[in-house]
Amino acid sequence: MHPDDPSAQKLTDARPSTPSDDAASTERTIGRHRAPEPSRRALLGSTPVRVALATGVTCCLSLVAVATARGNDDTPRTVEPLAEAVADRAAIANERASRSLDRDAAPARILPPSPTAKPTPTPTAVRKAPKKPVKPRRPRPVAGLDQAQMDNAKIIVDVGLEMKMPRRALVVALSTAMQESNLYNLASDVLPESAEYPNQGSGSDHDSVGLFQQRPSSGWGTVAQLMRPSYAARAFYTALNEIPGWQDMSVTAAAQAVQISAYPDAYAQHEDRATTVAAALTA
Repeated sequence: MHPDDPSAQKLTDARPSTPSDDAASTERTIGRHRAPEPSRRALLGSTPVRVALATGVTCCLSLVAVATARGNDDTPRTVEPLAEAVADRAAIANERASRSLDRDAAPARILPPSPTAKPTPTPTAVRKAPKKPVKPRRPRPVAGLDQAQMDNAKIIVDVGLEMKMPRRALVVALSTAMQESNLYNLASDVLPESAEYPNQGSGSDHDSVGLFQQRPSSGWGTVAQLMRPSYAARAFYTALNEIPGWQDMSVTAAAQAVQISAYPDAYAQHEDRATTVAAALTA
């Protein structure tokens, strides 16, 4: 048959006259057609391949995390574990989302008071109770006096000391009061008003009142004033100071110069007791 014959040309093999250099291409050639290549999706979808890929990726991530976390001992740790970072970001996102919502404040829970709990008192200004005045110590009676007489004697001595009178003036005053009233604060039967004030009995010597039996009508003071032992003692010392040279007089003469009594010699009998009382009250 002639080579140019068309029928001869149809029957001629279309394969190249020289073999291919690729051995794999030769092995995959079957007859006139090439064996189809396996699909990439099919390979990735197979179970062994997926297990191998997951294992490799997990190992790589673990190595990177360990290398970064350990690093140099002097370098601070800057990479957080993946799970901790995800949890922190989730918490921040949740907090921001909750703050962006408009909500009513939840009502405060009011607990009932405990049956044994005592209510807390409201602080108030603490007022200190006024201190009670301390009563002066009562002197112990001496020289045969009772307590009332000794108390009156102390008033006479205290007033004299306050007026800076000498010891002899105290003895003169005590001797006078012992003679005039026996050291009792007496009212007067002639002056009913005198009974309205504290007293320790009454006398009937005209309008004379008090420890020194001073008369309101003679200008010694009012009834109310003379019934106060301290006032009566002050009036006596004032009058004594007005007597020139009383310091050189006897107790009887000095007392009589103030009192102008009908019995001028009566005061001398009380000088010794008056001296004992004055010494006890000034010791």
